[in-house]
Amino acid sequence: MTQTQRPLAIAHVTGETGFSGGEVQVFLLLEGLHKRGHRNLLVCPPGSRSEREARRRGIETWRVAMRSDASLHAVWRVGRGLRRWRPDLVHLHTGRANWLGGLAAWRLGLPAVTTRRMDRPVKRGARTRFLYGSVVRRAVAISPAVARRLAAAGVPDGMTRVIHSAVDPEALHPQREREAVRTEEGLAPEAPCLLVLASLVRRKGIDVLIEAFARIDGEGTRPVLWIAGAGPERAALVRQVRDAALGDRVRFLGPRRDTADLLEACDVFVLPSRQEGLGVAALEAMACARPVVASRVGGLAEAVVHERTGLLVPPEDPAALRDALARLLGDRELRRSLGAAGPARVGEGFLAEQMVEAYEALYREVLDEVEPT
Repeated sequence: MTQTQRPLAIAHVTGETGFSGGEVQVFLLLEGLHKRGHRNLLVCPPGSRSEREARRRGIETWRVAMRSDASLHAVWRVGRGLRRWRPDLVHLHTGRANWLGGLAAWRLGLPAVTTRRMDRPVKRGARTRFLYGSVVRRAVAISPAVARRLAAAGVPDGMTRVIHSAVDPEALHPQREREAVRTEEGLAPEAPCLLVLASLVRRKGIDVLIEAFARIDGEGTRPVLWIAGAGPERAALVRQVRDAALGDRVRFLGPRRDTADLLEACDVFVLPSRQEGLGVAALEAMACARPVVASRVGGLAEAVVHERTGLLVPPEDPAALRDALARLLGDRELRRSLGAAGPARVGEGFLAEQMVEAYEALYREVLDEVEPT
C-alpha cells in the first residue's frame, strides 16, 4: 500500500486544561480524520476538559500532567505514550505541547507538525530556532496574519502552511425557535439584539464593546447586548456595565453551548478583539447568516469581508465601533444582505471538511519526505 493510500496513526498533543476555540478545532480535526479512516491518540492533561470530551467521543487518550514547559518528567511521560502507540506522526496543538510533545517526538525520531493559532508576535531566539529548525517539519498558521508572525520570527516560508480554522455548518442548526430563545432571555420581540460569544479576557475587547454600546442613542426600541462566555474579566466587565448605568440592557449569559440558538436569536454578531488569530466565532455567525461587526486585526480582518459579510473597525476605537453598530441597527436591509453573504464566504476555505483534507495532505507530504514510497 502506498503512502498516499494507507490509513495513518496521528498522535495529537495539547497542554491546555480548559476548553476554548483552539480545542474546538482540535476535535473537529479528530472527528474528521476518524471519518477518513485514520487513528488518533490525544495526549492531554489528566482531568482536562479535552480528556473528558475525548472519552465521551470514544477517542483514545494518554494522560500527562503538563505543569510547565520545562518538565522533563512530562517529556518522558509523553514519550512513553508515543512508544506504546507508535504513531506515524505527532501533531502539536499548543505552545506547551510544542516543547513537551515536541521534545518527546524529537527524541524518538518521530516527525512532528505544529499549529499556531494566536496572532501574537513569536519571539526570535534559540528556542524558536530549535523548535522550527529541528523539532517540527511544518508549522501551520490558521491565517495569513499568523503566518506573517512566524515569518517575522525567522521561520522559513517553505516550512509554513496556512490551513484555516473552520466550522461545520451541519452542527449549527438551531434547536429552538428564535422567539423562544428571546423570550427565555427576557428579550422583547421587537428589541434589536447584539451578541458576542467569547472568552472574557482582555484580548477579546469586550470592554471596548461595552463603552461603544453605552454611546448608542436610545431612539426607538433600545438594543440589548448579550455577552456569552466566561473568563477572568467578568467581574470588571460587570462593574463597567453598572458604572455606565446600562442596567438590563446588557446581559451576561455565562458559558453557553447553544451557539446556534443564540445566533438565531440575535440580529448582529460582534467580535471587537484586540488580537485574533482568526476568530472562529465570527465564522460561526457568518455560517448562520448573521452580519458581523469585528475589529480589523489578525485573521479576523481576513475572514470577515468588509461591506460584504460585515463591517470592520479599528481595534480600541469605541467611537468607530459605535458607528458601525448604529449603522447596522438602523438598516434592516443591510443586515439582511451582509448576513446572506456569510454562508458563501465560509465555503471559501473555512469548512471543517476543507480543513481536515488540508491537514491530511500535509501529514502525507511530511511522511513522504521521511518514508519515500
